Amino acid sequence: MSTSFDTDSTPAEDAAAPVKDPLQLNMEVSKPHACLREVVVTIPRGEVDRYMKDAYDELVPEAQVPGFRAGRAPRKLVEKQFKDRIEDRVKGSLLMDSLAKVTEDAEFSAIGEPDFDYESIELPEKGEFKYQFSIEVRPEFETPDWKKLELKKPVETTSEEDVDAALQRVLSRYASLEASDAPAELGDRLLITAKFVDGDKTISEMDEERVTLANRLSLSDAVCENFGELMKDCKEGDVVTGKVKLGEGHANEEMQGKEIDATFTVVEVLKEQLPELTSEFLDELGEFETEDELREFVRGSLERQANFRTEQAMRGSIIEKLLASADFELPPTLVRRQMKRELDRKVLEFRRSGFDDDMIRRFVNASKQNMQQGTESSLREHFILEQIADEEKIDAEPQEYETEIQLIAEQSDSSPRRVRARLEKTGQMDALRNQIVERKVIELISEAATVTEEPVEKEAEEKNEEFAIDHEVLPTKDHDAIPAAKYDDNTPKGAETEEKQEKDKD
Repeated sequence: MSTSFDTDSTPAEDAAAPVKDPLQLNMEVSKPHACLREVVVTIPRGEVDRYMKDAYDELVPEAQVPGFRAGRAPRKLVEKQFKDRIEDRVKGSLLMDSLAKVTEDAEFSAIGEPDFDYESIELPEKGEFKYQFSIEVRPEFETPDWKKLELKKPVETTSEEDVDAALQRVLSRYASLEASDAPAELGDRLLITAKFVDGDKTISEMDEERVTLANRLSLSDAVCENFGELMKDCKEGDVVTGKVKLGEGHANEEMQGKEIDATFTVVEVLKEQLPELTSEFLDELGEFETEDELREFVRGSLERQANFRTEQAMRGSIIEKLLASADFELPPTLVRRQMKRELDRKVLEFRRSGFDDDMIRRFVNASKQNMQQGTESSLREHFILEQIADEEKIDAEPQEYETEIQLIAEQSDSSPRRVRARLEKTGQMDALRNQIVERKVIELISEAATVTEEPVEKEAEEKNEEFAIDHEVLPTKDHDAIPAAKYDDNTPKGAETEEKQEKDKD
């Protein structure tokens, strides 16, 4: 499918204002995929000449040419001496202004930056200036009917036993550790190194890492299902061999689901001693005055976690119903590029919902092991919810950012100012905005739905079921960070220079 249209702008209403005349151009947009547009931009020769003239008009009064006072050199001499510099400046200005105009006038909503090689684009000596780029866009689909859905809402309650177990997990993070000659038991800490071998090739080694001896060890891209069985009763100096299994969604398709030989070396076995809830420790922990205050804080975190699970269940039910009537494809390159952004967004959501670092690390490892499928599902959700947000004029308000940052700060034991600075520095404020907007859309849909509450029968969480560490068994590189240009020199088909066309005829 291809569309061609002019983007001539009307003259500025205020003729007296010193505003540069809008750039005249033509663009052709083709749709190779639901989420991708190929755009060919054509700028008439007259506009190129106008930009060149403006650039020289600005330069000549200040140009420094040997043998002449500043600004007194003949224009022809200035044009000859500064030709390359001016052409590069004009190319940059034309690209910047034309991209801004395309973004403003095009009938698509971009979700990424234009993809082209700046250095490969040349400003022609004669004729019109043509270049092309590809850009990822929101898919086009009809908004599903989201009003008056029938939904079931799972409702969790937080018991004193839940608070006791969570409090033990909190205290465990502050436990003192002592090296021991006794055999390791589930729940003990181990200081270990590891080597991972495929056939006769060592594919990675793990330096000393402190882990909790749990039934299952989760790594960034693999799992050791029987870690507890392997390592139970081990002592300092023991060398234990076993297997880890790479995730089915591993970036290296040939290695997906493959078992890798693992050798674990025990450097130390550490037994933990939980701290006593003295007034000094309570104050150090978070300026709590009493144990009851600490328990209320822990209860609040558990209730946020329960609310999060309820929201996720409701969201899943809503999205399942909406997806049934919104069918669109997602290109694999888009999915791979969005993986880290989606993971960052999920981590923010977990932090504001009261989950500790150990739980978040387990989630991150599980997500990485099946990242492509999970990201594709999340992107579909995002596009549907964002389209509803646009139609209903829903956006994030300044105070909502502050509330989210405050919740993250409380869980991270940091100040809101530091959290905001970190989010801004890492470019995650956009992820925070999406999180707020999507939650508001889910709330809107839930309010318009017929909701039936159902109590949740919680399964008792088995102690020491899993421990997660951040180590890639099979390190990978993101080869598809930027898609290859459609044409090597970014010149659109049919956009060859007049000289080349004449040569081809000969």
